[in-house]
Amino acid sequence: MTPGTVFSIEEFAIHDGPGIRTTVFLKGCPLRCTWCHNPEGQNPRIEEMVKKGERSICGERYSPKELAEKLLRNEEIFKMNGGGVTFTGGEPLAQAQYLLEVLEELGGRIHTAMETSGYAPMEVFREVTGKVDLVMMDIKLVDPKRHCKWTGKGNALILGNLETLIASGRPFIARIPLIPGVNDDEENLDATAALLEGATGLRRVELLPYHKTAGAKYPMVGREYIPGFDTEVLPRLDAGPFEKRNIKTMIL
Repeated sequence: MTPGTVFSIEEFAIHDGPGIRTTVFLKGCPLRCTWCHNPEGQNPRIEEMVKKGERSICGERYSPKELAEKLLRNEEIFKMNGGGVTFTGGEPLAQAQYLLEVLEELGGRIHTAMETSGYAPMEVFREVTGKVDLVMMDIKLVDPKRHCKWTGKGNALILGNLETLIASGRPFIARIPLIPGVNDDEENLDATAALLEGATGLRRVELLPYHKTAGAKYPMVGREYIPGFDTEVLPRLDAGPFEKRNIKTMIL
């Protein structure tokens, strides 16, 4: 069995899919979004964190069976309220084989969701999304140059996987982190809405406004927070490009 590295498990989450959920944060991410709220999730290795002078270890190893057993302890609670488990990160597809083995251990007994940037080989993306009940896909920027500037990577893989997801008809939620001066302009939101228009599996778009607390964890992992945009400016909360295309939209 493939062991995996988890940096947080949060119970009773209400914004990571339907019902009350347990959210599992898997360590490791290929992107370096300048606004990342979880810098401790970027490094795939277990690392040290320092908070208010106290040292702790960030990351814990679980076998697929160990993690599945831990999650299934809340099986009856999930069934009572239509909840389940959501895998996020970091980027859960960075530990794709581990995630597949956890899903196999869960055996379809609880509802499963995955929040992903979509930055993964297409065959990996297709295999894992075919095993979960709901995909929550982050869409940050449509323009490839802007995407590379703000995340450190191009978006050809992401857009290709989004196209694959739409064609599959599988249920998904599109999540857009709204970052002031980065991707909250009408041009980007309109281009994003155009990509999603007519997607039969799309349940809704969720707009997630940037919050200034994003930079608080960077010193804890020995890094400086350099977002590259004005963190004092509020992002534009514009659902218009989606609503005019009859796409259900929520602001979280």
